[in-house]
Amino acid sequence: MKKTNLTDGSIGKTLFLFAIPFLIANILQSLYGAVDLFVVGKYCDSESVAAVSTGTQVTQIITSLVSGLTLGSTILIGKYMGQKNLTRVRQTIGTTLSVFAVTAVLLTVGMISFRDPLLNLLQTPKEAFDLTAQYVTICSLGNIFICGYNAISALLRGYGDSTRPMIFVGIACFLNIVLDIIFVKYCHMGVSGTALATVLSQAFSMILSIIYLKKSHFLFDFKLSSFRITGTVAKELAFVGIPISFQEMMVRISFLYLMTVMNKCGVFAASVVGISSKYDVFAMLSATSMANALAAVTAQNIGAGKPERARKSLWYGMSFALSVSFLFWIWAQLSPASMIRVFSSDENVIAAGIPFFRSCSYDYILVAIVFCLNGYLNGRQKTVWTMVSCSASALLLRIPMVYFFGKYFASDLGMLGKIAPIVSGIMALYTLIYVLYEGKKISRCQNAIFEFSLKS
Repeated sequence: MKKTNLTDGSIGKTLFLFAIPFLIANILQSLYGAVDLFVVGKYCDSESVAAVSTGTQVTQIITSLVSGLTLGSTILIGKYMGQKNLTRVRQTIGTTLSVFAVTAVLLTVGMISFRDPLLNLLQTPKEAFDLTAQYVTICSLGNIFICGYNAISALLRGYGDSTRPMIFVGIACFLNIVLDIIFVKYCHMGVSGTALATVLSQAFSMILSIIYLKKSHFLFDFKLSSFRITGTVAKELAFVGIPISFQEMMVRISFLYLMTVMNKCGVFAASVVGISSKYDVFAMLSATSMANALAAVTAQNIGAGKPERARKSLWYGMSFALSVSFLFWIWAQLSPASMIRVFSSDENVIAAGIPFFRSCSYDYILVAIVFCLNGYLNGRQKTVWTMVSCSASALLLRIPMVYFFGKYFASDLGMLGKIAPIVSGIMALYTLIYVLYEGKKISRCQNAIFEFSLKS
C-alpha cells in the first residue's frame, strides 16, 4: 500500500502533494449534494428544491457526527505512523471500524424516530414537508454505507495515503451523477431518486474500497475477528474525536436554526439558503481540504517530534486556502445572479438570493482562516479547545444573532447573510491569538531545553 512520509522533505511540497488529493476528493464529494440540487432544480418544481435543501441540512447532522470521529481516527493513525507503531495503527483501525458500525445503527434509528419532530422544528414549508421526509428517510437507511465510506477514507489519510480516497470518491461521484439522471429524468422519482442515488453510489464505493484493500494486502485484513474494540484506543479516539463531533454538531445546529428562520420566509428563501450552502461548500473546499491535510501532517510531525515543521505547514496551508476562497468571493460580489442560475432559473429565487449571496460571501475568506487554524490545533490534539471555541461561537454568537436578525430583519436576506461572516471574523481573531500564544510557549520550552543541555 502506498503511504507518504509527511515528516521529511520540503514542507510546502509535502503538504501540497498530500493536500491536492484531499481537495480533488472534496470537490468530487461536494458534487453529491450539488448534483442532487441541480438535477432536481432542472426537472422538478420549487417544492422539490426546497425539500432537497432542507433535507440536506438534516442529513448534515449525520455527516457532522461522522466527521468528528473520522478526523479523530486520522489524527491517531497519523500520530502512530509518525511513531512507527504499526501495532497501534492496526488496533486503531479495528476500533474505528467497529465503533462506526455501532454508530451507524444508532444514527439510523435516531434519525427515523425523530424525523417528523425535527422537520417540524425546522419549520419545513408544508408544501415540501412530505418530499423532505422521503429524502431524509432514504438517506438515513443508508447510514451504514455513509459511515463505512467515510471511515475507510479517514483511515487511509491518517496512514499517509490521500490518493486512494480520492479515487473511491471519484467513482462514487460518477455513479451518483448517472443514477441521479436515470432516477429523476427518466424514472421520474423526484426527490426520492436523488436520495437513493446518493445511498447506492456510496454503498458501491465502500464495498469496492474494501475489496481493493483486501487484495492490496493492506495493514488491516478486514476479517471479522479483526473487528474488535481496544479499550485504550477507544478512550483515546473518544478524547480526540468526540470534541470534534460535538463542535460540528453545535455549528450544524446553529445553521439549522438559520434554516428554520429562512423557512418561515417561504419556499424561495429556503431555496436560497439551500443553494448558498452548496456554494459555501465549494468556496471553502480549499480551506476544508487544507484543514484536514494539516491535521494529518501535524499529527505525524508531532508524533515524530517535529513541532516546528508542523507550525510552518500551517502558514503554507493557510496561504493556499485564502487564495482560492478569494476567487469565489469576487464571483459573489460581481455576479451573484449567475451563481444562483446554476441551480435555479426561478426569477423569484434569484431576486431573493442576490443580496444574501453578496453578504454571506465574506465568510468564504474568514472561514478559511478559521478552518486552517483549527486543522492545525486538531492535529496537535487540542480538540477540546476547538470544541469549546466552535461551540461557544455557535451557541453564544450565531444562534443569538440569527434570533435577533430574524426577528427584526426577517424580510431582509442581505442582513441575514451577514451573520456568518461576523461570527467567523470573531473566531478567526481569537483563534489566531491562541495559536500564536501556543507557538511562543513551545519556543520558550525549546529554548529552555537547549540552555539546560548546554549547561549540562
